[in-house]
Amino acid sequence: MNEEQNLDETLREETAEAAPEVKEHDRLALLEEQLAEAKQAVLYAQADTQNVRRRLEKDAQDARAYAATNFARDVLSVADNLQRALEAIPAELRTDEKFKGLVIGLEATGKELINVFERNGITRITALGETLDPNKHQAMIELPSADAEPGTIVQEMQAGYMIKDRLLRPALVGVAKAG
Repeated sequence: MNEEQNLDETLREETAEAAPEVKEHDRLALLEEQLAEAKQAVLYAQADTQNVRRRLEKDAQDARAYAATNFARDVLSVADNLQRALEAIPAELRTDEKFKGLVIGLEATGKELINVFERNGITRITALGETLDPNKHQAMIELPSADAEPGTIVQEMQAGYMIKDRLLRPALVGVAKAG
């Protein structure tokens, strides 16, 4: 029995010595796992912060680029009215010395307005002869046409404009239909 007691005692000692080592190993593994999770969380937070910063920079850049959108839409009606006024002047008044200065002034105003638009990234949309693009044109009527392919713009009722790469106002157009 003595030998049996010695064996039990030896096993108990080995177990007692191994237990703290096993506990310490488990604790170290747990801490390493928590550290890895914390590092991953920090990386995600940094990436998220960088994405938010980029989004805010893009929003600020867009705000600067398109800040004048509402004002530009309002001024387009002025440009339309000026263009209609110029088109309404009869040819005989254009050559009449009394009205020649007025006509030249109106034409100069129209040209300057177009230059101001161009400096601010506002461009007229080409419509006549183009294929209807619902992103730029708004079809108002269909017109029978033997000369144009169906879907081709044959009449422009109101000019459309872009501000940089965005639609400011669609062109109101008449589209050819098979007829």
